[in-house]
Amino acid sequence: MAPPLPSWRRRSQDGAGQQLGASRPPRATLKMEARGGRGRRGVASRGSRVMAAPEEPCGGRAGEEPGRDAAGLSGARGRWRRRRDRAAAAMFRSGEETVSRESEEESNGVNLMEFSDEILLHILSYVPCTDLVLNVRRTCRKLATLCLDKSLTHTVLLQKDYKVNKDKVKQLMRDIGKEIYQLNMAGCYWLPSSTIDHVTRCKNLVKLNLSGCHVTSLRLSKMLSTLQHLRSLAIDVNPGFDASQLSSECKATLSRVSELKQTLYTPSYGVVPCCTSLEKLLLYFEILDRSREGFMLSGQLMVGESNVPHYQNLRVFYARLAPGYVNQEVVRLYLAVLSDRTPENLHAFLISAPGSFAETGATKNLLDSMARNVRLDALQLPKAWINGSGLLQHLKFNNPFYFSFSRCTLSGGHLIQRVINGGKDLKSLTSLNLSGCVHCLAPESLFRKAEDDIDSSILESLVVSCCNLRHLNLSAAHHHSSESIGNHLCQLLSRLKHLLSLALPVCSITDVAASVEKPPMASNLVPQTLGRKVRIGIQTYPRNLADQANQKIESSVFWALMGSLRFLETLEVIGSSFSSAMPRNEPAIRNSLPPCVRAQSVGDADVAAISQLTYLQSLTLAQLPNILTGSGLINIGLQCQHLRTLSLANLGMMGKVVYMSALMDMLKHCKCLRDLRLEQPYFCAGAQFFQALSHCSSLQRLCIVSRSGTLQSDAVMSFMANCLEVIMCHMFMGESLTVCKNLQQSIVRSFQADRPALNVVIFPLLHEDLTEVIRDVPMRHLDEITLFKSRVAEEPPNLWW
Repeated sequence: MAPPLPSWRRRSQDGAGQQLGASRPPRATLKMEARGGRGRRGVASRGSRVMAAPEEPCGGRAGEEPGRDAAGLSGARGRWRRRRDRAAAAMFRSGEETVSRESEEESNGVNLMEFSDEILLHILSYVPCTDLVLNVRRTCRKLATLCLDKSLTHTVLLQKDYKVNKDKVKQLMRDIGKEIYQLNMAGCYWLPSSTIDHVTRCKNLVKLNLSGCHVTSLRLSKMLSTLQHLRSLAIDVNPGFDASQLSSECKATLSRVSELKQTLYTPSYGVVPCCTSLEKLLLYFEILDRSREGFMLSGQLMVGESNVPHYQNLRVFYARLAPGYVNQEVVRLYLAVLSDRTPENLHAFLISAPGSFAETGATKNLLDSMARNVRLDALQLPKAWINGSGLLQHLKFNNPFYFSFSRCTLSGGHLIQRVINGGKDLKSLTSLNLSGCVHCLAPESLFRKAEDDIDSSILESLVVSCCNLRHLNLSAAHHHSSESIGNHLCQLLSRLKHLLSLALPVCSITDVAASVEKPPMASNLVPQTLGRKVRIGIQTYPRNLADQANQKIESSVFWALMGSLRFLETLEVIGSSFSSAMPRNEPAIRNSLPPCVRAQSVGDADVAAISQLTYLQSLTLAQLPNILTGSGLINIGLQCQHLRTLSLANLGMMGKVVYMSALMDMLKHCKCLRDLRLEQPYFCAGAQFFQALSHCSSLQRLCIVSRSGTLQSDAVMSFMANCLEVIMCHMFMGESLTVCKNLQQSIVRSFQADRPALNVVIFPLLHEDLTEVIRDVPMRHLDEITLFKSRVAEEPPNLWW
């Protein structure tokens, strides 16, 4: 049987008297089919390869009479046509086979919509709520239904959705306001205060976080009057707040609130007196000693307030103080009410106060009452309240999960006997902060020096009794291990298999044998004999230290520790005498203390050991003087693909950034990095650095602190244009005030319109007005990245959202 003719050929035979040229398909159609153009309908659009002879003139071959039909062609012409038809038929069958194969492949492919609803809901849970409701929901009917599922709309998190604006919030509240039960807008400083008015659409709200948002007392009153189901609230109390402006409906809502987080920027009780059912109270004191006009503030402004807090149902009391005398004065007024009658159900009492916070008669009565009447699960007190007192001996604990003795002179003997209770009842402890506790791992000794070796038996008792620890902070102290085999601090800590975050001093991770046998550094040796002159200066080191590193890695106790803590998410290795050049409310620090002698043994090979932490998300390295090339940073960039926060300070030599080349190589691999903080006295933020930093496509916040550092304005502008996610750029350098201001204005003018959350501060580090500039930085950025501090076990886990 003869093969079937192509469709275009059959059409030419059906039309009698048609000319040969008219029987051929158009040239454009043949080109499309030959290229395999795909569509959704028809065989030709699926890639069928129908071939045809080159098109001839309308009347046939050149010189042929117009109007002559196909029957009058010569024999050679007929044979040519028959061969052409057979070839076209063969290609037609081949095209059909190609189409069937492609259809089969597409049927075997993965279609997202074929997943179950449970899997799709899990995938959609990683998408910001604004994108779900305003974008994804409009793609198809199935996603339109899933995006409005209660599991996705029950809790709306906007606290780090830096692209959200007032219009998006308005549309979001209009579409799903009635379905929202928990709303977190913490730190949305860029949203105008009128945005809060749209929260009134969320009639069923149970939990609301507005920390960092601009809320006046009148606006707060109007909003809370409509939220009758609210039980948890977080707000800021700014200057000008007046509790007398709160309506009766607002106070009725506040009377049902059981959890309150209040950040104070002015001396006030805020809304605490209205919350008569409080069970959890979190207070953050951020009051400055002087107003913007230069007037001294005083906590006595609160004495005239008629209402006082109600603490009868309180279970958790937490207060964190920023530096300053006014903050201490105000918190004492809060504690005075608490000391009159200690709540019977109180199980967590935490006060974090920097510097010296003296104990008063009221606070002593409060602590005595707590020792008699309550059993605690979490405790944190100022160091002056614990040092030299027998308070820990009298306090009773139930199932403690958090202890913080930061900066206290707590000895190892007291820690074991009074806190750990001889190794009993501490299996419930999950978070322990011993930062700055110089003697916490040593027996009681009046003549012990801070640099003396620790008592490994105390640390072993701690590890055995607190085997479920997940967060441990041992920074800001000299914890030197002895030469005893098996008793090194790293070897003992390797038993804590549940650790998620860990902070250690640099001198604690060094191998004792290596630190003893290591000869003096070559840069410190000066030739004493005559002869050939030796040039003294910066030593050159090979870029690839793999051979030296491998020899040290095989026997390194720190390498073994990192290998045993594979699920660690946060690691801080900080020099015991390190202090940032940028404090909170004081001028910049010009000079820093020298590093510990044992820290000289910690180098690139030890940093490379950190690359074993596959799930590492946050890394802090500070005051590592023996960093020569920074080659270990490259290993971290290659292996730690989940790294989101990186903070490096004073690595290697102070007069030169010796690790710059390695840092740039590292940044090229940090695709998930969001926060980067760099502090180095002589840091050059040039074109090469910003070009390497541009590879960090997820970067959102950048902070550089350099006393004598320089920057290139064009490179900064190019970096901001390439990294579209960057919303915070803080640079405190050694440039002039004019250069800093011009660059800051250029960035704001060029990118503020497209990035509503953009916050730019470029200022000379040693300028006398630095403290005035810092006070305008949003608290979220200031607390999380701009100011350097140890954040491991800083607060109890899950204290708030």
